[in-house]
Amino acid sequence: MPKHTPSTLDPRSPLVLDTRDLPRRPGALRTLQRVVPAPADLGVELITVPEGADLDLDLRLESVSEGVLVSGTVTGPVKGECGRCLREIDESVAVTIQELYAYENSTTDDTTDEDEVGRMQGDLIDLEPALRDAVVLALPTNPLCREDCPGLCPDCGVHWDDLPADHSHQQVDPRWAGLSQLTRTEE
Repeated sequence: MPKHTPSTLDPRSPLVLDTRDLPRRPGALRTLQRVVPAPADLGVELITVPEGADLDLDLRLESVSEGVLVSGTVTGPVKGECGRCLREIDESVAVTIQELYAYENSTTDDTTDEDEVGRMQGDLIDLEPALRDAVVLALPTNPLCREDCPGLCPDCGVHWDDLPADHSHQQVDPRWAGLSQLTRTEE
């Protein structure tokens, strides 16, 4: 008896893969290229894949003795802001996915923990958790607009790139401010 009680998958969902045309014999192979809309909240605080953006899936579904091995790449746009200067970042990300989905009632149910291996529901595979894990882990937690981004001036908040090379802010300790009057020449 399986250790889990899966929710029902919607076969019309773009991230649900139907394997009915993939024979259940080891070595059977099917490739899949599809463009799907990105799910919500696919990212980290400063950079994310916009909800509904086109994700290009280039996948290979291969029958193995215990289930279906899904491998391939996911490519899509990312938007966010630089962690140093807050400029907008508009790039793309390409990540590799490789996930085993076990057949229902296979010996994998008895030999693995529930969250250790993906589970099929009939002939359906929910690709979203594996896609989410791969994309989110590939995104930087502190993204940069460019590798040598100097950031912002901590005193005035202007981009260092927009300031002259000799830019500085005179910081006078108020306790010593009176002494600065001694060095001034009278006119």
